[in-house]
Amino acid sequence: MRKRKTGIFTYFWWILLIFCIALNVAAWNSAAFCDWYVATIFPLWPASLGKLTSRVPFSVGERLLAVALIWLAALIVVSILWLIRRALAGHRGADLPYLRYSGFAKGYWAATLWIAAVVFLIMTLNCILMYHVTPLETTLPGYGKTYSLEDLTALREFVVDRANTLAAELPRDAGGNILYGRYRDAPATADADRKVTSHMGSGVPVSLFAENTQADMADGARSAMEHLSEDPLYRRLSGFQVSPKPLSASGYVSQQYMQGYYFPFSMEANYNELMEEMNKPFTMCHELSHTHGYIYEDDANFLGWLACIRSGDPVFEYSGWLGILNYVNNSYYRSVSRKEYDAATQISDQVWRDETFVSRDVWDLIEEKSALRTEDVKKSADTYLDVTLKANGVSEGKAQYDHVVALLLSYYDGDFTK
Repeated sequence: MRKRKTGIFTYFWWILLIFCIALNVAAWNSAAFCDWYVATIFPLWPASLGKLTSRVPFSVGERLLAVALIWLAALIVVSILWLIRRALAGHRGADLPYLRYSGFAKGYWAATLWIAAVVFLIMTLNCILMYHVTPLETTLPGYGKTYSLEDLTALREFVVDRANTLAAELPRDAGGNILYGRYRDAPATADADRKVTSHMGSGVPVSLFAENTQADMADGARSAMEHLSEDPLYRRLSGFQVSPKPLSASGYVSQQYMQGYYFPFSMEANYNELMEEMNKPFTMCHELSHTHGYIYEDDANFLGWLACIRSGDPVFEYSGWLGILNYVNNSYYRSVSRKEYDAATQISDQVWRDETFVSRDVWDLIEEKSALRTEDVKKSADTYLDVTLKANGVSEGKAQYDHVVALLLSYYDGDFTK
C-alpha cells in the first residue's frame, strides 16, 4: 500500500496554527511581551491595512462578516450534500459521482480551514494580544488609591455641571438640534436640509444633514485623537488615524444597543449612524482608540472622553461629557439613598434629550423594518459580548464598562482643574 504524502500546504497550515497558539500562550503569560508588541508591531496595521480600508467609503469589515455568513451557510450545504452523495453511492454501487463531488467538498473544507487559521492569526494580532497589556489605569495619577463616596459625589457634580452648562451654550437650529461643522453658522439652511432624506443600508431614512454632519464629525474625531496623542502618556494614539465609517446595518446594531464596532480584521472604526448626533463624536473617538491597541471598553470610553474634552471643540466636549454621564450618574445613584440623589444637582431636561440613544421615530422605523425582535437581538448580543470578554481574561465580563468611573476618579484624583 502506497503511503499518502502530506502536502506542503498542510505543513504551512500547521506552522500557522502553532504560531497562533504560541502567540496566545505568550500573551497569557507575559504582559511585557504584549506591551512590546503593541508599541512596536501593532502600529503597522493601522498604517497599512487601516490606510487601505480607509480609502473605501463603506465598512469593509461589515461586508466581510456578510461574506463569512454566506460562506458558513454554503459549508453546511456542501457537507450535507457530501453525506447524501456518499450514502447514495454506497447503495447504488457507483462511486464516480460521489468521488467527483468528494474532491470539491474536500477542497472547500481545506479552504475553510485555511480561512479559519488566517482569521485566528488576525484576531490574535489585532485583538487578543491587547487584552493582556499593562492596564491603562497604571499611568493615571490616582492609580492604586481607594476613593470614597465623597469623591464619587464630587465627580458626579462636576460631570453634571459641565454637561448642563454646555447644553445651554451650544448653537441649535429651530428644532433644538445642535449645529455642527458646515451647519454651525447657517441655522436656516441646516433646518431645511433636514427634510432631504436618503435611504441607507439600514433601510431607515437618514437626513442629508446627518450625512454631512457625520462626515464633519469623522474629521473632527481624527483631529481630536491626533491632539490627544501629543500627550506623552497617550503616545500610543499617534500614527495614522483611520476614517470612522457608518454601519450599513445600523438598524440591527441599534437593536443591540451598540453605538459602534471595531473590526480587527479590517482595522476599522465603525459607528451607528442612526443614533442621535451627540453620541457620535464620543463613539468615533472611542472606536479610534481601539485601532491603536486599547481594546478594553473602559479604556476606550476613558480615551474617547479625554479626546473629546481636550479637542478644543465645544460640541465634541459636550459629547464627551454625555458619553460618560450615565456611568457616573448610575454609579452615584446605586451608592446613595433616593433622598440624597434627589438633593444633588439635577441633570437638565435638555441634557436628557441630547443624551437619547435613538429617537422614538427612528426606533419605530427600526422595529417596523426588522424581522427580529429587539429583545432577542439585545439578549444575544449581551451574551456574546459577555462570553467574549471573559474568554479573553476579563473576569467582570460586560460589567467592565462601569470601570470607566474608577478611571475618571484616578485621572482627576480630586483635582478637577485638569
